[in-house]
Parts: sequence; structure tokens; C-alpha cells
Amino acid sequence: MGFGKKIYEEARTELERRRQTAEAAANERLERFYERCPEARDTRSAIAGNAAGVAKAVVQGGNVRAEIKKLQDRARELNAEYDRLLTKAGLTREEISPQYTCPHCKDTGFVDGRLCDCFRQLQRSIAYEKLSMDVPLEKSTFSSFDLSYYKDDPKAYRQMETILQTCKNYVERFRKNSSSLLFKGNTGLGKTHLSLAIAGEVIAKGFGVIYGSAQSFAVSLEKERFDRREQEDVEDTHSQLLSCDLLILDDLGAEFPSAYVSAALYDILNSRMLADKPTIISTNLSMKELQDRYGERLASRIAGYYGKLEFLGNDHRTEDQKRRQEAKK
Repeated sequence: MGFGKKIYEEARTELERRRQTAEAAANERLERFYERCPEARDTRSAIAGNAAGVAKAVVQGGNVRAEIKKLQDRARELNAEYDRLLTKAGLTREEISPQYTCPHCKDTGFVDGRLCDCFRQLQRSIAYEKLSMDVPLEKSTFSSFDLSYYKDDPKAYRQMETILQTCKNYVERFRKNSSSLLFKGNTGLGKTHLSLAIAGEVIAKGFGVIYGSAQSFAVSLEKERFDRREQEDVEDTHSQLLSCDLLILDDLGAEFPSAYVSAALYDILNSRMLADKPTIISTNLSMKELQDRYGERLASRIAGYYGKLEFLGNDHRTEDQKRRQEAKK
């Protein structure tokens, strides 16, 4: 359940709403038809009674084959009469039947016991919408990542060009057991932009992504530490961070320090590593600073398990300010 329980339930509720709406509208159209043509209601009842007669004939025994043949002939006659009445009213069977959003699963979310594609797509849409509410997902794409910010530093340009391509390759080959990545570098170098670009592309491929800052996760973890007793039936932040297909933890080290949060982060990152689930971490801290802040256990996990991408260059905000000043000249 890579999207998490909350998104799964939201999608299930939406499908149920669609199904009920479609069936209510069909019943309303059918009742209007019967009001105009009472004979059609009687014919429909006769069709149902004739169908029940097949089961009755099997139970009673006797010349079952002959009786079923007679009932089948009668069914064809009744259905032909029903179609005639529909045509006379200017209707078709489709128009008095539920118009489901998904004709394959009839808005139940399942086909032959398997999750329907419409259910998966709905979960993707909900996840994308939720993420877009908090961050500029549509603006942070690979195509909008501007390498010209690094043009004055050939080394930084080559490094960032390589990182951009690495991120594109990562998305193209993404699987539930993909590798984990560590984005290291000063502020304003594009770590968040590329994290969001990956998030958007991975969601579009149908995987469950949870993205957030270390600070926002820390606040939720601390809050739920005290609320959990009263909300035992609610999926908490901790379980969502563990269950998602891809966790993106932005700005690690910017959260308010807490022994509980540090322990919770270690548990989440270590558990995901043991489960072979990918995580992307971005941070301004060096490996030494990570060790000093979170301890050797967490730092060693990150150092040994994550592919490290070192972001170089100047702060984009400083570059933007220079460009605006040059434009005014």
C-alpha cells in the first residue's frame, strides 16, 4: 500500500460516491420511464419472474431441458417487448443503466478481485493534489531546472549537469527497491527543485510518494507522540513514512533538535533501508555535522547506504538578484 492508508481510503470513498451517484441517476431515469410507460414496469417484472422460473424448474425436476427451453423462449419475447417499449419512448437500455465513471469495475475499484487501474489512477491523483497543495510541484520539473545559474563556474556546471541527468535516470529506472540518494550542498543550489521533480515523475508512474521537510515531519512526530493514545485507529506519520514507496526528506538538520525525533528518524531510515525501500534526503550539513547532530549510527547508515550527490554553485537567490539588477541597467 505505497500511497498510505489515508489516500487509499479517500480513493475508496470517492469511488463509492461515484458509484452511488451513477446508480441513483439511473434509477431516476428508469422511474421517469416507468411513469411514462407503466407497461414497461410490468414487462420488467415478468422478465424477473421468468428468470426465477429457471431455478424453480431445476429444483422441481421433470423434463428440465424442455421447461428451460420454454422459459428461454419466453425471456427472448419479453426482452424484445421491453426493447420495443424503450424505443417507443426514445430510449436505449444504456440510457436507463448506471453511467459509471469506469465501465470495467463499475466504480467498485476491483475487477475479478484485483485492483482496477482507475483505483490506482485515483490514488495517484489524490497524492499529487495533496503534494501540490504544499509545494510548487508543477513548477519544479526537470525541464524548468535552469543550468544557466552555474555557467560562470565550469566545475559547478559540469557537476550539476551530471546530477540533473542522474536524477532523470533515477526516475526512468525507478522501482520499489531503487537505491537511496543523499543531496548535499549549501542552500539555493537546486536540491529541493530536483527532489520535487523526482516526486512528480515518480507519482506519475504510479508509485506512492511522501515528501516533506524534516521540520514538518518532526512537528507531526512530536505531536502524535502525545496524541497516539487517543487516535490508535488512525495511521500516523511514522507508519506513513515507513510504508510509502519513496520517502523524500527535505532539509534534514533544519528541524528543532529533539532526542525523540532523532530516534524516530533513525528508526524510519533504518527500517526503510532494511526493507529495501528508497529514500531521498537533502541536507546542508556535512557528514561530520550529521554525525555530531544525529550520532554515529544514523550517519554511518547514510554514508554507507546512500548514493551521494554533491551540489555545487552559488545560491540561486543571489543569482536572481544579480539578474534583476542587470535587467534594470
